[in-house]
Amino acid sequence: MSEVARYRVHDLQEFCCAVLQELQVPPLDAKEVSECLVAADLRGVDSHGVVRLPVYVRRIRQGVVNPRPVTRVVHERGNAVLFDGDNGLGPVVGLRAMQKAIALAEISGSGIAGVRRSNHFGIAAFYVHKAIHQGFIGFAASNAPPHMAPFGGRARFLGTNPIAVGIPAGGEPPLLFDASTSVVARGKIIVAAQEGKPIPSDWAIDTDGNPTTDANAALAGSVLPFGGAKGSAISFILDILCGVLTGSGFALNLHRLEDLGVEQNLGHFFAAVRTDLFISGKDFAARMDEILHMLKSSPAGAGTSQVLAPGELERQNEARNQVLGIPLLQSIVDQLAELGESLGLAFPKAADTMGLAETQP
Repeated sequence: MSEVARYRVHDLQEFCCAVLQELQVPPLDAKEVSECLVAADLRGVDSHGVVRLPVYVRRIRQGVVNPRPVTRVVHERGNAVLFDGDNGLGPVVGLRAMQKAIALAEISGSGIAGVRRSNHFGIAAFYVHKAIHQGFIGFAASNAPPHMAPFGGRARFLGTNPIAVGIPAGGEPPLLFDASTSVVARGKIIVAAQEGKPIPSDWAIDTDGNPTTDANAALAGSVLPFGGAKGSAISFILDILCGVLTGSGFALNLHRLEDLGVEQNLGHFFAAVRTDLFISGKDFAARMDEILHMLKSSPAGAGTSQVLAPGELERQNEARNQVLGIPLLQSIVDQLAELGESLGLAFPKAADTMGLAETQP
């Protein structure tokens, strides 16, 4: 059992902001990065949450991430733009590109933004949520360093390339799908390794290509694509859209977050679409409510209580964590507290002022 305590959302965001500003990240940029990290923890995607702050900081300190990027549009063609991220923090670069795609969609009905020279951008849901909030359909994807063996292979070639799609509705909650193209996000294996826990045997293979339950052996080896050949193909296609199409790095040319001597040079791909592109916005909202209601009314399968819409579980996590606070393992708290101490910043106290702790298997 691992000790877990809960922390107030505002306190974590303030701490992350303070850390980043100490490293010359502008206040607004620091706020956006902090919101992206905490949003992951709120949704229960702890592999992409505040656990990533220390490596972001190490990369800034090593000079391989630009804390104050001057992003620019390299060229614009119709309703599409290509962004140069100036090697900035991924959430900063990604959010600027998503906002541009939304602005183009407002005028043209749809907007596309490709990005090159960026870094790890956190959860893709963060960006499509911005589109949903403004009443647009949103799409976000990124390529990632090679940590995944292609279908039929045993060596790293593909990234765990994430993809997210967000679609607003009327009275029903919006649809928000966000997933990596691996069986599981590699960050979950990192967390398991840090906690000394085994992993399921279908998550990854070791360096010899054998299935493994050893998280450290999995990190040395390769994660596996979801759905076998189908997931492998989708990951490959996303790398082409995000890397080949944008002029960014791709496949074996990309570098890991942990490679502190070199830029990542990741590519992203964002799109926004007006809901009234083909029919009225009012009709679209009503039709979305209808199809979501149909889905939720489907008979539950054996061993399940209900059919869940894409993103519903994460939305439930977010509602609970907003009220109770974000759960963090003590090992993660120790890392963050040490990071804060190195900058003269105190890590916030747990939300439970009586010092009570939860336990997590």
